[in-house]
Amino acid sequence: QLPLVESGGGLVQPGGSLRLSCECSRFPLAYYAIGWFRQAPGKEREGVSCIGIVDGSTDYADSVKGRFTISRDNAKNTVYLQMNSLKPEDTAVYYCSARAGGIIPTMWGSPYEYDYWGQGTQVTVSS
Repeated sequence: QLPLVESGGGLVQPGGSLRLSCECSRFPLAYYAIGWFRQAPGKEREGVSCIGIVDGSTDYADSVKGRFTISRDNAKNTVYLQMNSLKPEDTAVYYCSARAGGIIPTMWGSPYEYDYWGQGTQVTVSS
């Protein structure tokens, strides 16, 4: 069983919003950098956003800047991805991942930088 569990995906109209959650029952996410990735059919997995443990540091892919917000609630051991102004091109399976050490890596958008993954949640943006 994968250590991370994503939820919150679904079908939404263009311009709508969704909030994805990433939970973990095995270890405290507060000590890990958390990345959100997505993978559309026939495409490679791409980094969407990442959050570290130092000063709330975050990073975003250019395609989602200004629309998506990553945050963490250490008391709930959960990381969120708030997605606003969704577009059809945001349609994909969204995965969360954890990197030991807590620092956002330089290549944060590379899946190889992360140690743990979830099973993914489907996000479909369509009218």
